[in-house]
Amino acid sequence: MANQVIKCKAAVAWEAGKPLSIEEIEVAPPKAHEVRIKIIATAVCHTDAYTLSGADPEGCFPVILGHEGAGIVESVGEGVTKLKAGDTVIPLYIPQCGECKFCLNPKTNLCQKIRVTQGKGLMPDGTSRFTCKGRTILHYMGTSTFSEYTVVADISVAKIDPLAPLDKVCLLGCGISTGYGAAVNTAKVEPGSVCAVFGLGGVGLAVIMGCKVAGASRIIGVDINKDKFARAKEFGATECINPQDFSKPIQEVLIEMTDGGVDYSFECIGNVKVMRAALEACHKGWGVSVVVGVAASGEEIATRPFQLVTGRTWKGTAFGGWKSVESVPKLVSEYMSKKIKVDEFVTHNLSFDEINKAFELMHSGKSIRTVVKI
Repeated sequence: MANQVIKCKAAVAWEAGKPLSIEEIEVAPPKAHEVRIKIIATAVCHTDAYTLSGADPEGCFPVILGHEGAGIVESVGEGVTKLKAGDTVIPLYIPQCGECKFCLNPKTNLCQKIRVTQGKGLMPDGTSRFTCKGRTILHYMGTSTFSEYTVVADISVAKIDPLAPLDKVCLLGCGISTGYGAAVNTAKVEPGSVCAVFGLGGVGLAVIMGCKVAGASRIIGVDINKDKFARAKEFGATECINPQDFSKPIQEVLIEMTDGGVDYSFECIGNVKVMRAALEACHKGWGVSVVVGVAASGEEIATRPFQLVTGRTWKGTAFGGWKSVESVPKLVSEYMSKKIKVDEFVTHNLSFDEINKAFELMHSGKSIRTVVKI
């Protein structure tokens, strides 16, 4: 089917706030420096739900959502040299062109080469490869994995071990990599550290895993849903607390529990009030708080400047700081060698036709990650 339009199934979001609709779509062949991928498996992430809700200021419709996927290269466009048909790959929502000043700077992973068009739901040439019922369908985060076939820029693809199970490693396209990297790359947690992780969903569990791999001596999980505590301990939390069990602010509780505050804290919810609590739970003089969760559009964070003057640091992270094209294959290798957990994040497996149920499971708090077989 190289150089031909492929007809296939996709879950189309026609408008905000409505369930996805399984439709037959047309997927055009890849143009220069593009890759067409047969998606084998995809997971559903809170970011997909955030856009579908209509709260995302960059959300455009109709669109094919999805950004935690894995598949096989079907064909490549002109000028693609590092990938070929048959390669096993993970699409990347943060690309790595290797040429822009961001890629050339070791301090960041935020490649900006195709940022403007990606934010508009378009390929780098300003057009879409998807149509349905005569209408143009937009791309999402440069990946659009809720489709049997998708087209992505060649700088937005990581070639991985062909032996890796795609219904597991698809999770390395976002959530696990983000949380794990927040601990080992952004915070750079050291052996013996005391850490607090706010929010024990998939990303929070990945942060806990990263803190444990880094050798933290104490990892405190914080969540208002105590049903998540047992699993958090399986991932490495040494103890868990529920803010609703205390009459005083949670940051004061943590300061008392840890003789002055934690060395590292992580906010994995996207709640600006919790971001403040996470910072203020840090130890005077050296505490570092990392914002991992994405807050709603227009939200602002606040604290007293004295918190920073007295030596605390506030940081943020995107995709865990990983330079994507080079790092994702290494993360897959770490999973294959059992250094990091992936299987344990998958709580549900569904067929493509059941994709809306995956959103329901996520909103109800019953799932960590649901994998959809495409």
